[in-house]
Amino acid sequence: MTDIQDALTRAHRDEWARVVATLAKRFGSLDTAEDAAADAYATAAERWPRDGVPPNPGAWLTTTATRKAIDRIRRESTRDARHREALLVYDMESEHEQLGAIDDDRLRLLFICCHPALAMEARVALTLRMVGGLSVPEIASAFLVQDTTMGARITRAKAKIAAAGIPFRVPTAADLPRRVSGVLTVLFLIFNEGYLASGSESAPVRGDLTGEAIRLTRLLHALLPDDGETTGMLGLMLLTEARRSARLSSAGALVSLPEQDRGQWDETLIAEGHALVRERLATGVAPGRYQLLAAINAVHTDGDAPDWAQVVALYDQLVGLDPSPIVRLNRAIAVGERDGLDAGLAIIDTLEPELSAYHPFHAARADALRRRGRTAEARDAYDAAIARADNTAELAYLRRRRDELDAL
Repeated sequence: MTDIQDALTRAHRDEWARVVATLAKRFGSLDTAEDAAADAYATAAERWPRDGVPPNPGAWLTTTATRKAIDRIRRESTRDARHREALLVYDMESEHEQLGAIDDDRLRLLFICCHPALAMEARVALTLRMVGGLSVPEIASAFLVQDTTMGARITRAKAKIAAAGIPFRVPTAADLPRRVSGVLTVLFLIFNEGYLASGSESAPVRGDLTGEAIRLTRLLHALLPDDGETTGMLGLMLLTEARRSARLSSAGALVSLPEQDRGQWDETLIAEGHALVRERLATGVAPGRYQLLAAINAVHTDGDAPDWAQVVALYDQLVGLDPSPIVRLNRAIAVGERDGLDAGLAIIDTLEPELSAYHPFHAARADALRRRGRTAEARDAYDAAIARADNTAELAYLRRRRDELDAL
């Protein structure tokens, strides 16, 4: 029985996205695809212990899910057209015609879900749930909202899809530019969840998520090589991923950027990321958000210490495109390094009304206060950050810093 459970677990991990993508493309409905896939896995759990694991579990699941989808449509549909649509699955199309412009199943499903008829936040949240596999709390953390708020947002997105009859078809090559911004946002949030997981139940750093986000972004860059934001996104991910091995101590605590051993950084990824940044700069086109973030990371990975004047200048451009409080917080930290901690703190303090629930705000404030020798205030700020953080590596780092204050 353990072997069967292991086989089902592997099949769910390796085949779920492909099966759902195939069915969503053929039947034009993500709900039908997911329900049929779930029925197929339930059938597998019933039959495989009796009949044994099939030689090709993925093909077995796809075939079974297809039949389940057809049965479901036949039961629920009241129009002949729906029956004909279901039976189209038997048309002998060529594989090339079925795949359209995108050859990767998971990337194709991302584009299918990022339909422009949905509001950007709704399509991103829905796609993170259905394709990225993130939980509602993880998605809520990415958007800085309550779990219940995010759950309602995802439910409304599904309801709009059902009410408006939005077709979940594979986009043509001409459709891709209209959907790429949503896809990039999803990939960025998946990468961020892997870079520093938001929940306490998972590993603090998830290489599976960062690796998959990079893989999909590479495919997207190959598909849209002239799209500046896609190039910027890939550069940003590579330059961030290059530091992963240096980000955790042997005790499992987060290691801040200034404390990291640069000898552990991946020089190959850094060189590739720098080349992508230079590639975009050479075009002379005004950079977008992800290109600016990539450029900031390029400065951080160039030489022994960053040029803070250059970092602030890049953040000044970024604030013009994205004046969110998180971007302004990061700019304030850079200003503190360039102009002195008091200058940075003055800006950080103005952000408290917007970021009081955001633990990195309190962590950044605590770090600046500690370095200024304002020990009591720093301790309070560390306590505030600890109370709001969930990531185990971050918590270990914050507690260590707070405990060091007690030794002063």
